[in-house]
Amino acid sequence: MTKKELSQLYWLNREIEEEKRKLAELTAAASGGVQNITGLPHVGGGDKTGNLAILIAEQRDLIELKVKQSVIEYNRLNRYIASVEDSEIRQILSLYYINGMAWREIAQCLGYQDESAPRKKHNRFLKMTENSEG
Repeated sequence: MTKKELSQLYWLNREIEEEKRKLAELTAAASGGVQNITGLPHVGGGDKTGNLAILIAEQRDLIELKVKQSVIEYNRLNRYIASVEDSEIRQILSLYYINGMAWREIAQCLGYQDESAPRKKHNRFLKMTENSEG
């Protein structure tokens, strides 16, 4: 599995947070708190309340879809990590791709003095698996 494939959960979760931010803007606009909504269509004119209600419902549906995708990706990632034979590599992959920890935090968690140790092991593992797959 490539680094890009392993990183999909991270990027999906970032998308979800952005969609939630947009939902909060729409909800604030519906209650009269915000005039400008970034990245969404202009809802002035006619039935502004009705238009906002439609946009809010659509935004909630989009968030729900992305959350479902995130759960699927989480499960796929966990299955892949569980298939790795080396326990230390499994821990590194899980801490980095599932927990979203920084290399410094991973090093501390695994008892390394230097954050480059788990990062190098991760990179060697990915290079080895990409070479064996390709």
